[in-house]
Amino acid sequence: MDVRMPTMDGLSATAAITEALGLHGAGHPGPRIIVLTTFDLDEYVLEAIRAGASGFLLKDAPPEEMLAAIRTVHAGDAVIAPSSTRRLLEHLVTALPAPPDPASSRSTAALATLTDREREVLVLMARGRSNTEIGQDLFVAEATVKTHVGRILAKLGARDRVQAVVVAYETGLVRPGA
Repeated sequence: MDVRMPTMDGLSATAAITEALGLHGAGHPGPRIIVLTTFDLDEYVLEAIRAGASGFLLKDAPPEEMLAAIRTVHAGDAVIAPSSTRRLLEHLVTALPAPPDPASSRSTAALATLTDREREVLVLMARGRSNTEIGQDLFVAEATVKTHVGRILAKLGARDRVQAVVVAYETGLVRPGA
């Protein structure tokens, strides 16, 4: 989905599609949307995620990266352009409200259901590590990591890795620069 389109911009179109098809729920097998743009702006990344996109890439990404992103999103994970990831997470942390709200309390309760190993995997996910890299870091098979990621998503009620990482930051499990 292109950000800039005639009649309706891509972010509004993404929101309309995901809401019309009810894709905001965890683990929904429906179509997934990757937003493409030439503009590496934080607002676009945030709006794309809020709209329900599973990916955000810059149009100048190499073809191999775009193909890998399509495969990753098809497999149920999320993709964000590397240049946007760090800024997005820093923006997220500074934008979080100080007092806990009921949603944050639910996130904290959900986080408490994770095993120690699942928390380790979630921290590594928040640091931008791939399943392969997490497996190497923890000395386990990539299939084992995928199992942990699936359980993390289910326990947190997250649709994809991005939503799980948001919970990790909201609950203080992960802090920027740590």
